Amino acid sequence: MTQNLLEIPQQMREMAEKNVEQARVSYGQFMDAMTQAMAMWSKGNPSSEIASRFKVVQDRAVSFAKQNGEAGFSLASELAKAKDINEMLSLQSRYAQTQMQTYTLQAQELGQTMSAAIQGMKP
Repeated sequence: MTQNLLEIPQQMREMAEKNVEQARVSYGQFMDAMTQAMAMWSKGNPSSEIASRFKVVQDRAVSFAKQNGEAGFSLASELAKAKDINEMLSLQSRYAQTQMQTYTLQAQELGQTMSAAIQGMKP
C-alpha cells in the first residue's frame, strides 16, 4: 500500500498534539503570571480616576490577548490533527478569515474604550 505523499503520518500528528498542549500550558502559566504582576502593579499605584479609566482599557486588551492566544492554540491543535496538507491549508485559511474579522472588531472596541476613557477625563 502506498502512502499519499501529502498525508501526515499518525506518529507525527501525535507528537505535534503533545507539543501544542505543552505550549498551551506554558502560555497559560505565563498569562496568569502576567495578570498577577499587572494586578500587583495596579495596587501599588495611587488610585485615581485616570488610572481606573485606563485599567478598563488594559483589562480589555489583556482579555483580547488571551482570546487571540487561545484561538491560535485551537488552530495549532486542529493543524496537529490534520491528516494531510489540503486539510491544513483549509484550516489555516478559515482561521485567517475569522481572525481578521476578530481583530477588526477588537480594534474597534478597544478604540471605543480608549475614547470613552479619554472623554471621561475632560473637565
